Amino acid sequence: MTELPESRADKLARRLRRQVGQAIADYRMIDAGDRIMVCLSGGKDSWVMLDMLLELQARAPVRFDLLAVHLDQKQPGYDASILPTALRQRDIPFRIIEQDTYSVVERVIPAGRTMCSLCSRLRRGALYDFAAKNGYNRIALGHHRDDIVETLFLNLFHQARLKAMPPKLQADDGRNIVIRPLAYCAESDLAELARERAYPIIPCDLCGSQESLQRKAIKRMLQAWEIETPGRIENIFRALTRVEPSQLADPALFDFSVLGLGTHERYPAPPRPALDE
Repeated sequence: MTELPESRADKLARRLRRQVGQAIADYRMIDAGDRIMVCLSGGKDSWVMLDMLLELQARAPVRFDLLAVHLDQKQPGYDASILPTALRQRDIPFRIIEQDTYSVVERVIPAGRTMCSLCSRLRRGALYDFAAKNGYNRIALGHHRDDIVETLFLNLFHQARLKAMPPKLQADDGRNIVIRPLAYCAESDLAELARERAYPIIPCDLCGSQESLQRKAIKRMLQAWEIETPGRIENIFRALTRVEPSQLADPALFDFSVLGLGTHERYPAPPRPALDE
């Protein structure tokens, strides 16, 4: 029987699956017996992440559990039936957490101000608490390569810190290990696969409606760089994996104080010339 040629969508899915598998291996994100809570926001990135993890789960030599978890934040106009319907149709195990973070953010944040920070903290708190109480030792978030690079520049420009998003970390509460399986994946690839697979995307009406966000400005800057010099975003990300502490300037990261100790004994200073009488 003649094999059908591989479609562009199939090639893209295979590349993303390979990148996710490589990130998982490089950072040991998943071990045998892990119970992984996959945070499904309903956006393109979390849908692709869920699919990639499901496909890897079916092929992996080790067994691990996956549960898709969505937080219903009670935003106006939110259709609570979209995700459960889609997940049930595919027989994917899931849980919906209901928490009215929308009203809290609306009440606390003045009109016109950025809501992302508070919204994100409330959302993380609810999801992390669910994971800890239900025995999930890994929390999978859908941040991708471009998110990581954008965060680097946000911290650089606005906080004067060299800090990004690690592919794996222990949460601030100390209870959870957070993993980012899409760390090696480009956002453009995720967007293309999401279109090909026609995921039921749920838009965010909080931060997603604020066009003046600093992150959007960073994204525009990086996109312009990428057009001018293709591959620049990938090079910036690769630089985060090849840090040379001695070539930076943080004394807490590299002990500069020991450099040069004892050199005055090996290389004594030349005698000073005699002063004219």
